[in-house]
Amino acid sequence: MTRLEDLQLGAEHALFLDFDGTLVEFGPDPDAIWLPEAMPAVLRALAGRQDGAVAVISGRDLRDLARRVPAGLWRAGGHGLEIVAPGERPPPPPPPPGETTLAPLRRVAERDGVRLELKGPVVALHYRAAPEAEADCLEAARQAAAPEGLVVQAGKCVVEVKPAGAHKGRALRRLSEIAAFRGRVPVMLGDDATDEDAIAEAQALGGIGVKIGAGETVARYAAPDPAAVRDWLRREAARSA
Repeated sequence: MTRLEDLQLGAEHALFLDFDGTLVEFGPDPDAIWLPEAMPAVLRALAGRQDGAVAVISGRDLRDLARRVPAGLWRAGGHGLEIVAPGERPPPPPPPPGETTLAPLRRVAERDGVRLELKGPVVALHYRAAPEAEADCLEAARQAAAPEGLVVQAGKCVVEVKPAGAHKGRALRRLSEIAAFRGRVPVMLGDDATDEDAIAEAQALGGIGVKIGAGETVARYAAPDPAAVRDWLRREAARSA
């Protein structure tokens, strides 16, 4: 597998980035995770160099994501359910699922170390602080999803219940059809199962996928951790200066 540090962005590329686990490290409190101080300026510089063809695609709610990344980037929240252009403010949040969906999730979230997060129509159970609850969280997610025809997506110490349209691969394809990205070679960086959809889509479009961290992947490039991603982004921004 080729190392990320051997990849050099060209004028022909469009850059797509996951947030948690890619731009920033995971932590016990997602609300406390922010970009390191210098990174917003780095991302703005890269967006200028690529003529605006830089996007962050995250499972976070769009309004939460917009607080954490520069407004000069394209931002896709809820795994791509909502997308806003550079300078555009996110709209009010869409409604959460109904109580039929939420009831089994609320029950398991009563356990110590399990946290329920509502992200509009996407709902997440976090169990990083209670890894022994994994099986119960997965079963609760299956119970929540089945009556409404929703999709269960497992990730790193999290399981989500979401509409089928909440899919990072579809989000990358949608963005690729927008004028700022059209005709460019997509480069997608991500670390988790949901990012594999976007990595596969980028490569299907003739682009490049980069896997961050350990785990199975279809990507042909790799980086060990978010620190290596940030080093690469700083290098690319400096090279464009």
